[in-house]
Amino acid sequence: MASRQLQKIKLIHNPKYKRSGPKSYVSLLRKYQFSPTMEGPYFMGNKMHQQGKHGVHRAVGGKAHVQHALQKKDATTGETGEVTAEDQQNDSEYICPVTIGTPGQTLNLDFDTGSADLWVWSTELPSSLTSSGGHTIFNSKDSSTFQVSTGSSWQISYGDGSSASGTVGTDNVTIGGLTIKNQAVELATTLSTEFQQDSSDGLLGLAWGSINTVTPTPVQTPVENMISQDDIPQNMELFTAHLGSWRDASDPGNEGESFYTFGFIDQPTLTAAGVTASEISYTPVDNSQGFWMFDSTSATVNGTSIPRTGNTAIADTGTTLALVDDATCTAIYNAIPGAKYDSTQQGYIFPTSTTADQLPTVTFAVGGQQFAIQKEALAFAAAETGFVYGGIQSRGSMTFDILGDVFLKGVYAVSHFFFPRFTVDNIKKKWH
Repeated sequence: MASRQLQKIKLIHNPKYKRSGPKSYVSLLRKYQFSPTMEGPYFMGNKMHQQGKHGVHRAVGGKAHVQHALQKKDATTGETGEVTAEDQQNDSEYICPVTIGTPGQTLNLDFDTGSADLWVWSTELPSSLTSSGGHTIFNSKDSSTFQVSTGSSWQISYGDGSSASGTVGTDNVTIGGLTIKNQAVELATTLSTEFQQDSSDGLLGLAWGSINTVTPTPVQTPVENMISQDDIPQNMELFTAHLGSWRDASDPGNEGESFYTFGFIDQPTLTAAGVTASEISYTPVDNSQGFWMFDSTSATVNGTSIPRTGNTAIADTGTTLALVDDATCTAIYNAIPGAKYDSTQQGYIFPTSTTADQLPTVTFAVGGQQFAIQKEALAFAAAETGFVYGGIQSRGSMTFDILGDVFLKGVYAVSHFFFPRFTVDNIKKKWH
């Protein structure tokens, strides 16, 4: 058993993070590789890729194959081009300090329930990157407990050609007051421009280990190791996420606090929500795709139910927006005066002057219960003059919803591993 000292792990609101609706949407196209169903400049298209002959360092000769890739159409010329790093939101809104090695080296990582890798900026990256500043770089040679995992490697790649990859080792990893022994740590040796622009020092995945990218054998995630090493109580094999609104941080009651817990549910948060531990109602999770996926078969807009037979959703802390089907999007924005779809920004927008009482009450089902989106979250970011970009947008060709931070900021989320299940409890917040 590793060192056990269970405590809340406070998240830091990234001061470098700048909201952009279109850039956040493009990042989701990149992450989930779905095809948009609404008009706009970005689309998934076929692209010819020339592999090149063995030993040739250019794409000349060899095999050619068609690759499904994210592309962009120029609104003026109509020409199709590459999606660049500047088109995407590559930064994390929340980061969390994690200590690795002996003596400990503390890095700020992005906690992501939509992935299952723990990777970090490392001294194995080119010196031109590591010397550029802005990141804490993990040096495995400075840790007496680091062990190389010979023959193992990892790679994350997306449809736009962006990627990160490297080598693997094991070391002690401390999250809050809990130390996980011999946790696999993936050291970045290459990072494409998109990954370089993220001001976090890496990522800690909280999805199921079945989607971990380490080869030839996937590794256990930090939470899976917490469980196997008995770092957390057997009846509390879970983690929780509370993503507060940073705008409310100075309000009485510290409404803006954001944190994770591992191995326990924060009682003060339940008390503030008017819920006891015995009243928590869980819904089963389908983890066959590696995500925290659950039934979400209805939604409501101002009390009017929208049936969504057979619909499912995933909770993803690595996603800012909420993505749902087109019919639900239409119903939501039809209820906001002056709202419209803007094809140049590939998203729904509505007037900045919209007041709270003009915004609809929008809920989504988690299992058999409805949970509301904070009205504040419906306005995600500034758009064209006099308009804001909506926090709920089209999921395109995807067959399930992505309920990211726009949804999660209004709830206290509990993810349970032993009996795969998930629950949330509403947390009331002010509209500003």
